[in-house]
Amino acid sequence: MPQNPVLVIGYGNPSRGDDAIGPILLDRLEALRSKDSDLDCFDTLTDFQLQVEHAMDMHGYKQVIFVDAAVNLERPFRFELLHAARDESFSSHALNPAAVLAVYEDFYGRSPPESCLLTIHGERFDLGEGLSEAAEASLDSALVFLSAHLMQSMSPV
Repeated sequence: MPQNPVLVIGYGNPSRGDDAIGPILLDRLEALRSKDSDLDCFDTLTDFQLQVEHAMDMHGYKQVIFVDAAVNLERPFRFELLHAARDESFSSHALNPAAVLAVYEDFYGRSPPESCLLTIHGERFDLGEGLSEAAEASLDSALVFLSAHLMQSMSPV
């Protein structure tokens, strides 16, 4: 059983420029937690891509937040509620977050924890690239938002 109520899953390839946004955000979130013991309500998980097994990683959490890079966002980031859905990724070895939720439903026979997707604006995804300036700025904004969201999730209702 998880120690914390929230699981944050950051995924992307650290060797492909802005595709590393998810894992980098989790590194920065962990660094914030090490400086602020009040921000201790989450666990993190990093991977290159989402797999069927990530549905099992979600078990026991109250909320799951997926973090990924996205192109063509009109703002630095988007935060949205997810719903389980099968699509073309469902039969693949790499899944999208909605398909992971569908796997959870099938496996456990019940609804998954509340799940959200935090997509962060990126521009460069070539092998060997570093983060773009736009991704750096977007990461900063997303980190402020996510840490505030996590602090709010810790406060009693």
